[in-house]
Amino acid sequence: MFEGILPAIITPFYRDSKMSLDIEGLQSNIESLLERGVHGIVPCGSTGESATLTFEEHELVIGKTVEVVDGRVPVLAGTGSNNTEEAVRLTRSAKDAGADGALVISPYYNKPNRSGLIKHFTKLADLDLPIVLYNVPGRTGQNLQPDLVAELARHPNIVGIKEASGDITQISRIIEETQDEEFSVISGDDAMTLPVLAIGGAGVISVAANVDPARMVGMYEAFRAGDLARAQVLHYELAPLMRAMFIDTNPIPVKKAVELLGMAAGPVRLPLDELDEAKTEQLRKVLANHG
Repeated sequence: MFEGILPAIITPFYRDSKMSLDIEGLQSNIESLLERGVHGIVPCGSTGESATLTFEEHELVIGKTVEVVDGRVPVLAGTGSNNTEEAVRLTRSAKDAGADGALVISPYYNKPNRSGLIKHFTKLADLDLPIVLYNVPGRTGQNLQPDLVAELARHPNIVGIKEASGDITQISRIIEETQDEEFSVISGDDAMTLPVLAIGGAGVISVAANVDPARMVGMYEAFRAGDLARAQVLHYELAPLMRAMFIDTNPIPVKKAVELLGMAAGPVRLPLDELDEAKTEQLRKVLANHG
């Protein structure tokens, strides 16, 4: 179900005193991505500033995303938390809204032990919505080890993992150990998309696809068609953009890039702050060279 290019979409805000949600802008951005052939939409992930959305905003963004997508591609809704009961509430709400699955980050800050992780993810999977694990040690302080992922993959509702460890050996091991399950390994790092596809991965949950969805889709489809040379050309064309998305903390650069392209974006919410002038100029040059 979850494969190909799945943009982790930004959450646009108005530049008002409350930084309120720009729902019309959200809808417009999603339509633009769908027109360019993306294979799924991921609202309320790290790129969507889920950490600073209220429960009501979180639920509204997911509900509106499902409504706009209208079954054209899968919606994988971010519903993770370091509080299991909060994650249950968000996951149940996403299911009720019609999301096709939930992207669930490993609990951050708490640093749960192995049995706690298994119970946390199992409780969410038992809600009967497909669950994609999200491993991003740089944000959570904890790495989901391949043997743990393989054990969780045996649950019929745990259907994949977004792997953002940056460790290709680990990603390969997860693919190796889950080959007998209905389980997809999805890159969580744009620059790793092509290498992960080459070892059996299913696609990418992408930041850069907010900016250049067509070229990201082209790279994936070239690879799937067996045209590795074309996929490599597109990989290297995209590389400067992929790097530029991380000249500051995600989603600060991508939100500025989307705004510079004339799409709905607005500010980031505190404790994040907007891109400074020097980095904004650096980003402008990358976008101009990227075409």
